[in-house]
Order: sequence, then structure tokens, then C-alpha cells
Amino acid sequence: MESKYMERTIPFRAGDGLQCNLVNVKGEERPPRGPVLVVHGAGVRANIFRAPVKTNFVDYLVQQGYDVWLENWRASIDIGPNEWDLDQAAQHDHPEAVKKVVEETGYDEIKAVIHCQGSTSFMMSAVAGLVPQVSTVVSNAVSLHPVVPDFSRFKLSVALPLVALGTKYLNPQWGNRASGIFPKIIRTLVEATHHECDNGVCKQVSFTYGSGFPALWKHENLNDATHEWLKQEFAEVPIRFFNHIKKCIRQGHLVAFQDDGELPDDYTARPPDTGARFAFFAGEENLCFLPESQVRTHKYFEQREPGRHALHVLPKYSHLDVFMGQNAAEDVFPLIVEELEK
Repeated sequence: MESKYMERTIPFRAGDGLQCNLVNVKGEERPPRGPVLVVHGAGVRANIFRAPVKTNFVDYLVQQGYDVWLENWRASIDIGPNEWDLDQAAQHDHPEAVKKVVEETGYDEIKAVIHCQGSTSFMMSAVAGLVPQVSTVVSNAVSLHPVVPDFSRFKLSVALPLVALGTKYLNPQWGNRASGIFPKIIRTLVEATHHECDNGVCKQVSFTYGSGFPALWKHENLNDATHEWLKQEFAEVPIRFFNHIKKCIRQGHLVAFQDDGELPDDYTARPPDTGARFAFFAGEENLCFLPESQVRTHKYFEQREPGRHALHVLPKYSHLDVFMGQNAAEDVFPLIVEELEK
């Protein structure tokens, strides 16, 4: 019997005034397992967790009795282009989103599932003590220790400064339509070097975010409907962000982009200011952030609290197919819920 959902969009204002929102999805009855905040990555939106598969991640959480809160933070394409960095999200977006969920639900504690740059920025909030209401965190792909393939390092070091001469943003939508000289140059370059499929946005995503062909998923893990659907789920991501993550990759862990005194300069220099339990997930074949990223962060937490935290390296999965894969409801989602409930 098909589940019936109640859905609403609730705006919240980030600490610096930017208007963001939360999409609340739940069943008709009071969710017995309480609220879980779900945080997307860079240049996508909350809808990325609702792929056209038999049971998507939001479906699964609702069916398991959760009150689901999808956060559209400043990296969301629904918010509109803005030159964001991870510091801004950590300081201004996630703490206010958590407060809004607590306010709306009446729960003192909530749980969170965080992905990619939603994960890095949310981890910054957590270890800086800005989201004390969060008791359990499931992180996918990368958190405190970003590790990327060698070719990605080359692109960040050599290609990024050249790209920055022509644009403040990269936009996978150029795979659909490229207006202007620089977008057309990028599109031509991508078409000449990426032959893994006929989906222009899919190929632009791989150029933008990783080293693979494709970079963020394995084609065999996506059904045809999802491969077509993703054309509308990616848009602008600012060069400013890439400069920030490049700095973090060079350091081997998350650091502040600019020293403004509001956040830690180095997020691993002092013990994490959080009582949350963490479960770290990584696709074994991730070519955006290598699985070593999560292995290192798990080790970092385990050295402080042995046996408390968890690590799952998922065979045959990559980056976003952990959530979008046609078989993820059988292979991955039960593990996530298991960790949320520990």
C-alpha cells in the first residue's frame, strides 16, 4: 500500500540574513522515530534525495517512521547563485536549520544525515559546538579529511586558476545549454574528453567534481529515469568554494577559508566540541572523494572515543549513487537507519 505523505516548506533565515528553507516530509501519523535533518551537497538541492526509483531515500526514511527535514542551505540551486564557502554554511546555515527543526518539532535532540559539502560544512558546525542538539550524525563521502584523486589535485591546482579568469561559477547546466564564450569553451572541452554517455549534464558534473568517467556515480547503479532526471538537479557552484576545498585538501583536513576569528582556523587542532555519535559512509569506488577521506575521519574520532563511532565502506558504490542508486534501498538505506538507531 502506497504511503501518503504530508509535505510543507518552511523558510528559515541564516545567521547572516540569507533566506533558506526546510522541506518537511512525513507520514500522516505522528512519526514514532522523530526528526532527522538531511543535508545535500554542493550545487544541487534538497530534491537530490528524491530520485525516481522505486523507493528513494526520503520514501525510505518516512516508511521507517522518521519526520524528515530536507535542508536547502546556501549551496542549494533553489536558493540562487551566491559566492558561498564552507565557513559561511557552518556558521550561519546549519545551526539555524537545526534550531528551526527543534522549534517546529518540540524535540530537544535530532539526528542528521549529511552528504559531501553538506557533510564537510555540517561537521565544521558540529566540531565547533554550534549544533549541540544533534545526537547522531550519518556522514557520506567526506567529512573532516578530504582526500581526492591525483587528477583532481591537478585540476584544482592548475585548471581552477585558469577557469577563474573567465567565470565566478561552474555550471553543469552548460551541458544542456551554454551561453557566452567561456561556457561554450568549457562545453567543447568536456564533449571532447568525456565519452562515457550522451547526457551533457552528467559529463559536465564529472568535469566539475571529480576524476572519473563518470565521477559521482557508477552508470550501472542508476536506472534510466534517474540518469535523465539528474539533468535538472545540478547548477551553479562558485569558484570561491573550490578555492576553499583546495585549501583544505592541501592541509589534509578542514580549515577556515579566511581568518575572521568567528570559527576555528583548524578543525582538527582541538577535541571536537560535540557529544554526537558519528557513522561514516563511503563508496568504495568514489572518484570525487576517495574512501580514505572517511577512513581518516573515523580514525580521528575513534582515537578519542574507541568503539563508539562506525565506518562503512560500500562495495560497488561511488558518491551520490549511495542515495540515488536503483538498489540503494536494499544495499545502503537499511545500514543508514541502523546507524541512526544505535
